[in-house]
Amino acid sequence: MGKLCALYMRFLLFFFIIFTTNFPQHVLANESKSPLAPALFVMGDSLFDSGNNNLLPTLAKANFLPYGHNFARGSTGRFTNGRTVADFIAEFLGLPYSPPYISSLRKSSTITGFNYASATCGILPETGLYIGKCLNLGDQINLFERTVNVNLARQFESSTKMKDYLSKSIFVISIGSNDYINNYLQPNIYASSLSYSPQSFAKLLNDALFQHFQKLYKLGARKVVIFELGPIGCIPSVTRQYKHSGKCVEEINQLVNLFNNQLRTTLTTLTSTLKGSAFVLGHLNGLGYDAIINSNAYGLTDSSNPCCITWQNGTSGCIPGSLPCRDADKHYFWDGFHLTEAIYFVLGKQCINDNKYCIPMSIKQLVHA
Repeated sequence: MGKLCALYMRFLLFFFIIFTTNFPQHVLANESKSPLAPALFVMGDSLFDSGNNNLLPTLAKANFLPYGHNFARGSTGRFTNGRTVADFIAEFLGLPYSPPYISSLRKSSTITGFNYASATCGILPETGLYIGKCLNLGDQINLFERTVNVNLARQFESSTKMKDYLSKSIFVISIGSNDYINNYLQPNIYASSLSYSPQSFAKLLNDALFQHFQKLYKLGARKVVIFELGPIGCIPSVTRQYKHSGKCVEEINQLVNLFNNQLRTTLTTLTSTLKGSAFVLGHLNGLGYDAIINSNAYGLTDSSNPCCITWQNGTSGCIPGSLPCRDADKHYFWDGFHLTEAIYFVLGKQCINDNKYCIPMSIKQLVHA
């Protein structure tokens, strides 16, 4: 009976996903006439990068087709076929998509947020640098500090008004995957896996996050959403390079789970010690994993292979100018690392609406907190 009930619930979720994926701009749109927050600031890696890497000397770029294949603005530098979770959050808030900071500095217009995210980088400053220049989390927070001291200082006539603006703004962050993919799991390049046990490496990352978020708080951030790391043991770049049984390399997923378990404690401690703050956990690893393992119940026909043609037998980025699959909304993965817009929509919607997936409050609740 329990298995039948679980199967029934998955079929209900399947119909939910099919309906909402076809009409995401209506389902997530802000129905009020004014924005629900004054600004959306975005930080992270390639899951959120909207074009910062376009102007950096790096091999990690996505400013060419088929990236942006289903995005109204084309190939902007997003590492997917359409919108990201951060974009769906912007739509819900009634704000413009947060523009990439490096190429979108505005001196006179009202600032409704910036995107500082940078592909291949992570929490640790050395992560991903063998691929080229990128902005680690410390760099991104330093750029936000510049935003506060220079850009916002021009916008507001008093520090009180600026503090009020920052306290009501939403900050969304997705970072840390590359500290595993482009660091800990690269023993020929980095010594981290030799120097740290899986548990101590997860602690190293969380301790660094704690320091970074304290600085972010001092700069004025109060409403911060940090997403768990996804099941990176399931991405094609990993599954096609490691021997395993089943759909995923579970040993690598366990590394990520160690980090995620500590992250929850880290955010709880920050919220309890930093007055007036709300550090929300984007608890989406389990949902993402279930959609891979039980793909049919989610309306997916493929949860193992990239939708686009990639370099290195499906383990890397899309080949420029190649034609992607025709049914991207039925695929989980866009390239060897990243997800399709359809999956980002499902993840984003759950965090916006349900405090089971964004803990202890949904984004909808956070804007009124």
